[in-house]
Amino acid sequence: MGMTGIPKSLRVAFVVVMFVALTGAVAQGALVKIGPLILHADGGFTPTVLPKKKFAPIDFHGSAEVEREDGAAPPALEHAVLDFDRDGRLSSGGLAKCPAETIASATPEQARALCSGAIVGKGHLEGLVTLPGGGTIQTKSPLTIFNGPRLQGNPTVILHAQFTTPAVETFAVVVPIERKLGRYAYQAAIDVPPIAGGLGALTHVDVRIGRRYIAAGVKRSYVSARCGDGILETRGTFTFADGTVIAGNVDGFCRTR
Repeated sequence: MGMTGIPKSLRVAFVVVMFVALTGAVAQGALVKIGPLILHADGGFTPTVLPKKKFAPIDFHGSAEVEREDGAAPPALEHAVLDFDRDGRLSSGGLAKCPAETIASATPEQARALCSGAIVGKGHLEGLVTLPGGGTIQTKSPLTIFNGPRLQGNPTVILHAQFTTPAVETFAVVVPIERKLGRYAYQAAIDVPPIAGGLGALTHVDVRIGRRYIAAGVKRSYVSARCGDGILETRGTFTFADGTVIAGNVDGFCRTR
């Protein structure tokens, strides 16, 4: 597992998470504590028995929890960069597209109805909002991931959520997915918008990604993978508002069939 350098002026924590799937099931996640900040991550993909050279459909699921020991809101996540293994493949040709402006003011139910043909993932978000007078309040929303229009030749996804506490806020975040050369085939860079005017911070994310569809009479899968070297690796770097950076790899083991 590789580690990357981070400027010394930042508080740095490297989290290396290993998900053992030798028996076809996700076995364990990881827990890390950095001062008062606690992060728990878990995830995996199915099936874990894959062809060595050809790509086969998979579904991905993952979750993360961020909290502080004292129960206060953690620092806000501001930026996330995710790199995906070259043995994974994204296919969106012929799949319906959902422009961000179509769902920019929609509720989660309305957004899913308006762009049902473009849904590639679903999940949930939770957060804590620090109130000006003191104390915190929980906020939450369904999360929907839509296949979006191409941007500068790259595929995109639209992350849609709507928080209703302490006020209604709707987010439709465009995330470009850039093709890369080398160990990682794709990179997604997410600028996380402020919640409640910067008073809120995400505490929970869970997501399940995968869609089977037919285009031009051919069966396709939005995400596919092969087991070229026994490992499907995802690298993530997460930057928080207080300067904390958490970076590392998640390795999912696969077997060939």
